[in-house]
Amino acid sequence: QVQLVESGGGLVQFGGSLRLSCAASGFTFSIYAMSWYRQAPGKERELVAAITSAGGTTNYADSVKGRFTISRDNAKNTVYLQMNSLKPEDTAVYYCNALYGHTGGIWDYWGQGTQVTVSS
Repeated sequence: QVQLVESGGGLVQFGGSLRLSCAASGFTFSIYAMSWYRQAPGKERELVAAITSAGGTTNYADSVKGRFTISRDNAKNTVYLQMNSLKPEDTAVYYCNALYGHTGGIWDYWGQGTQVTVSS
């Protein structure tokens, strides 16, 4: 059974930090690209950060560059999102995503989300 379980969300003040974790199980974590998305009320889900399967390449949304860091530990089947200098506009539900594709198909998994609220 595939599972992605996010944790680490919560309420934090403007300028504070949080570290999100996403624990994966039920699939071969090390071959999947991993991403964090977020969705604020009334807005579409957006990509926040992504990391390749071996962790060699990362990408970030312009709005979080220099403040957020994505990382992964393939030995622990876990991906992280370190969020610093948080702003009220970072308030959203944060989702973990696993993606793998080849000529045989695409495998795409989502977690249930964790709420991040930044107070001003």
